[in-house]
Amino acid sequence: MRKFALKFTGDLCKADGSPVADLALDLLEAAPFIAHEFFLEQKPRPNDPTYQQNVYAMQITPEHVAAANAIVVSRPWVKATAFARGADNLVAIARAGIGYDKIDLGACTANDVVVFNSPLGMKHATASAALLFILGLSKRYPLQDRIIRSNRWDRQLEAVGDDLAGLTLGIVGLGHTGQELARLIAPFGLRVIAFSPHADPAVARQFNVTLVESLDDLLRESDYVSLHGRLNETTRGMIGERELGLMKRTAFLINVARGEMVDEPALCRFLRERRIAGAGLDVFEVEPLPPSSPLLELENVMLTPHWLTATTQASRATCEGFIRGILRVAHGLVPDYVLNPAVLDRPGFRKKMARHRESAAAAANW
Repeated sequence: MRKFALKFTGDLCKADGSPVADLALDLLEAAPFIAHEFFLEQKPRPNDPTYQQNVYAMQITPEHVAAANAIVVSRPWVKATAFARGADNLVAIARAGIGYDKIDLGACTANDVVVFNSPLGMKHATASAALLFILGLSKRYPLQDRIIRSNRWDRQLEAVGDDLAGLTLGIVGLGHTGQELARLIAPFGLRVIAFSPHADPAVARQFNVTLVESLDDLLRESDYVSLHGRLNETTRGMIGERELGLMKRTAFLINVARGEMVDEPALCRFLRERRIAGAGLDVFEVEPLPPSSPLLELENVMLTPHWLTATTQASRATCEGFIRGILRVAHGLVPDYVLNPAVLDRPGFRKKMARHRESAAAAANW
């Protein structure tokens, strides 16, 4: 009996071919007709210092598409070129995380491939990462750290911090992680506002969040601005020179969403010139962050390598989400959290799903 071919991008395994984390593969034991493996040509090589520089540029190829019924994608791109030979076998792409800006949804739909993600697994980890930045910046942690490492205790008075009570937090994007940040920040006594055009006012009230009419209003009023939207053509570059100029000189910018949402050169100028107080950044326009980046020289920033949200618990929860989606697809059922719903009514996609329903039923009766 033919197996359902589940493939993982090679950045999800170590140099020895073993998984980088708990990928919830134990859930596949309930469906022994699913065979899984990694695209090993994408895995890291021992003692290869260039791997991290190259992994963000990796792509799914037509060969990958031809070899799989479903692909779990971490960092590689899924561009239209991946479907140069069609996608007769491929029925699903699962994003191992939340963001999907590196996946060409239109090309996937045109080739009858459903795309889904696992958005809830990273909710708490992402929100708590933003909270860490807020607390660290309020206590002037970057400067405190430099003072102790350089033995410059004479600079203590430069690093006097602030408490959060009575200040205003502005959340850009009141989705899952924005809501969770509002929940986590509640005991600190801030006023919380949000700009989120599609937010449900009832949900905002539930989290004691006041919705504002424009991003400009949020930027003018906030002492902390935290970005939680997804990257698209509307949000790309949404925080530029003009927007930074609306912020208070005492305000901080936090970005745990996508680096491309912020004009990084403009941000560097504002930070260097103290036209805003500081920033906490887990994401950057170019990743890995180049060693020549001026951000590395600034005392008023907290920087982490797009990994601050990586926790054992979040990884497991995220993986459980996309594995359950794969199990549904392998049984010919539509997964949760579909990102390209237009594919669901396409005859080609329905034919693929019917084929997998039949195969799963045959496997159950084997």
